[in-house]
Amino acid sequence: MKHYIFFIFILFSSIAWSQDTLSELLKKHNTNSVPYISVQELAMPKTDAIILDARELYEFEVSHLKDAIFVGYTTFNLDEVIKNLPNKNETIVVYCSLGIRSETIAEQLKKVGYTNVYNVYGGIFEWKNNGFSVVDTKDNETENIHVFNKHWSKWLTKGIKVFDIESNQDND
Repeated sequence: MKHYIFFIFILFSSIAWSQDTLSELLKKHNTNSVPYISVQELAMPKTDAIILDARELYEFEVSHLKDAIFVGYTTFNLDEVIKNLPNKNETIVVYCSLGIRSETIAEQLKKVGYTNVYNVYGGIFEWKNNGFSVVDTKDNETENIHVFNKHWSKWLTKGIKVFDIESNQDND
């Protein structure tokens, strides 16, 4: 009987999880304290912004947005980052895999007075899903995207999903 109940629980949990939309996922994990910028808007030539990558180094090394600056998440150091940012009115765009970790980093920048900070809606997954290019550490275009873990990998629908032993964490 216990096995039957467990099976039913797993079945309904997986059905409920698979019905989430990206919008529902972000509403569930984010507070919307930082405005979103769409990948389409970020990709426009007129969008002049400093782009910060709030993923882990092993994710960044697989691929990242061209000209993105690695700031990390677990290793994020606000004092070090703001040393390299110009004035507090500069447009700053932060991204991660889906837009959850990046909201946390963007919030920290806003708290110290940066006024034009945005979170990329859907992160690098949405960027790649919309056909925009990413680069590796040698600045070569690549199809590889680190998907963080299997749980989050379903949100990447284009490109090559890259997993590794460090990606078994349970964040975005």
